[in-house]
Amino acid sequence: MWWIWLIVGLVAGSIFMYFLLTFIISCIIYTKLFVRTSPEKWSRTVSWPDKELQTMFDEGKKWGEENEKYRKHVEIDSCGFHLVGEYFDFGFDKAVIIIPGRSESGTYSYYFSEPYKKSGYNVLAIDNRCHGLSEGKYNTLGLKEYKDIANWANLLDKEFGIKHVHIHGICIGSATGIHLLAQKDYPSNLKGITCEGTYTTFKELFDNQLKKRNKPTFPHTFEVLSLVSLRAGKSLKRNSPIREIDKVKVPVLFLYSKQDSFAKPDQSMKLFNKVTAPKHLEWFPVGEHSHIRFHNTKEYDTAIERFLKEFY
Repeated sequence: MWWIWLIVGLVAGSIFMYFLLTFIISCIIYTKLFVRTSPEKWSRTVSWPDKELQTMFDEGKKWGEENEKYRKHVEIDSCGFHLVGEYFDFGFDKAVIIIPGRSESGTYSYYFSEPYKKSGYNVLAIDNRCHGLSEGKYNTLGLKEYKDIANWANLLDKEFGIKHVHIHGICIGSATGIHLLAQKDYPSNLKGITCEGTYTTFKELFDNQLKKRNKPTFPHTFEVLSLVSLRAGKSLKRNSPIREIDKVKVPVLFLYSKQDSFAKPDQSMKLFNKVTAPKHLEWFPVGEHSHIRFHNTKEYDTAIERFLKEFY
């Protein structure tokens, strides 16, 4: 009988070593994607060696230079972190807070600013916590960061008298905005949100990213997102956009591309259909995730300008 126990022991040991190895790999993935390990990581530079992204970053930086005379450096303290942003004060009585996605800074957000300026909105481009010049180490996919956006909205009210604030979020940035607007006590000057490439759950988005790169989803998705949830003190599943979007009461504009391989069209429709507030969805024929404006600049800007005019 000893050989049976030997086989059982070998099998159990192999299973243990397999899951130990996958967990170590998941910890490495988590650290790479969600932990700022140095000031150079997620700084005010282009985040990825991608031609389209580099062009977007460069054009956004040029926009910032062209509007330099309107720029004001702003800072807040939020949840124990010192956060910074750049406020372009064009003299309007409305403003937009642009929330970039993971790994991007406020400088990148300049690229999305022009349709708001044309629509009579001042622009607040922020460095999310643990990005750019802001403090912080861990990215919690908006589960904690939404409180920072509330404090930025309060700054616009108290320091600049802005009673009408719109949120423009890209990917995780839009999920952050949804988390905030789903709260009962969100700042009263928040009047609407533009959501670009918003996912139903981050698990679906993460699975799609791994599949596109021909990487296994199990058990890494579960382990990595468990680490995020542990750090956030909240469940990503129970606090996902699809679970919270029906709590949003302000007008919502969705911007999606039919070529988005991360926030896929069928998943996007599930989110849109659950909205109970005034809403509009604009589809674009081309453009990967978060790159819609690069391929459809005029149409993208027109969609935002038309929405702001129609709903306000």
